[in-house]
Amino acid sequence: MGDFYWGVVQSAFQFEMGDPYRRNIDARTDWWRWVRDPFNIKNDLVSGDLPEDGINNYELYEIDHRLAKDLGLNAYQLTIEWSRIFPCPTFGVEAEVDRDSYGLIKRIKIKKETLEELDGLASRSEVAHYRAVLKNLKKLGFSTFVTLNHQTLPLWLHDPIEVRSNPDGARARGWIDEKSIVEFVKFSAYIAWKFSDLVDFWATFDEPMVTVELGYLAPYVGWPPGILSPSAAKRVIINQMVAHARAYDAIKEFSKAPVGIILNIIPAYPLNPRDEWDVKAAENYDYFHNRLFLNALNDGRVDLELNWEEVKINHLARNDWIGNNYYTREVVKWVEPKFKELPMVSFVGAEGYGYSGNPMGVSPDNNPTSDFGWEVYPKGIYDSTMIAAEYGKPVYITENGIADSKDILRPRYIVSHVRELFRAIENGADVRGYFHWALTDNYEWAMGFKIRFGLYEVDLITKERIPRRKSVETYRKIVTEGLGYENDSG
Repeated sequence: MGDFYWGVVQSAFQFEMGDPYRRNIDARTDWWRWVRDPFNIKNDLVSGDLPEDGINNYELYEIDHRLAKDLGLNAYQLTIEWSRIFPCPTFGVEAEVDRDSYGLIKRIKIKKETLEELDGLASRSEVAHYRAVLKNLKKLGFSTFVTLNHQTLPLWLHDPIEVRSNPDGARARGWIDEKSIVEFVKFSAYIAWKFSDLVDFWATFDEPMVTVELGYLAPYVGWPPGILSPSAAKRVIINQMVAHARAYDAIKEFSKAPVGIILNIIPAYPLNPRDEWDVKAAENYDYFHNRLFLNALNDGRVDLELNWEEVKINHLARNDWIGNNYYTREVVKWVEPKFKELPMVSFVGAEGYGYSGNPMGVSPDNNPTSDFGWEVYPKGIYDSTMIAAEYGKPVYITENGIADSKDILRPRYIVSHVRELFRAIENGADVRGYFHWALTDNYEWAMGFKIRFGLYEVDLITKERIPRRKSVETYRKIVTEGLGYENDSG
């Protein structure tokens, strides 16, 4: 196994809450407001399930860490929740900003006085909590991967209901607003300052294109702020790129640990490989969904107008490693461009493939689908990994798993995907880790609790962790018996 990292991954909002006495609720995120909004519930944009009824990892983290250790794992990935550390705004803490000739922020100066002022605003109890969590992981021998933004934003920075009502006039507009870059960099610098002794790897963002595609281009899927605004989507893409680069610089001031970004690199295939338009649709999907961030943050090639014309901006080329979340593929066909502001969005997913299947059915290619309706397509993790490997940085599979409450498909899913990952390694990909989503069941965003990804089922009343034994044993054997484990049973 060498230096390969085997792990599990969790985010804060999806796993932490669930204390029956409601002692550790975080009611200051955009997602907290979003999932209880009456309009969203009435229109089935969200499930109506609430995160405060969740699995209570906030209190039970030592149990979960022990379960991970018993699997033979050596790495653990988690999020430090921004809104817990800074429940109130940090706008008043000044930071000096410099810009380039394009008007992009090329430097944010974080002084010692800046950090001390932020320290006066931070929640000391939450800082102490996350330090305790990380210390426990280190005591158990885990390498720690910490993500700074896993979808959620503080409500003082992004009020999704207000944005939906008035995108241009809202006070807290999230990634539409450039001030979010400055606030994120202040947060990142503060966390690196406070936690550098306990963190082995940093990630700035988890799946920034999900925020773009679901939040600003697909208002019917239940993702905040739930608006259709191509112009806002363009701003969010660029602002997140700049935020990553400037956070990278800030973290490096206080930590020697590698800093990366986690993307969901999805391989796209033409519905009809002999149709040149479907082939072009797949190429456009790959460029829009996968390459915009990869090109900018690894090579400094930035498509500012999202029209295939890249310019060189070296101060955005800031990245040490690439995290890749893979679940399934996309099969696409050509459609005329949907938005004049985004001419490359000339594709639509083909029904029944990838993310658009029926729950617990089969795809048109006769591949099984999960409880979520996602197609099981192991070859996709190979193709996805090879895309990441083109950029010459170490690659980590930072999420991979399946929604399968009855544990019918998961054992084979794990084995088949790990095997394809090893094939990528054999063919030259510098892959250094695999993290399963997830150790336990979780709160699956707008879908609530009905989608079950865990190796361990969680009883939401008692909070007991109950092993899905076939999958637990399958993953344990892969980890402990080395890369040659190839039992396809299950």
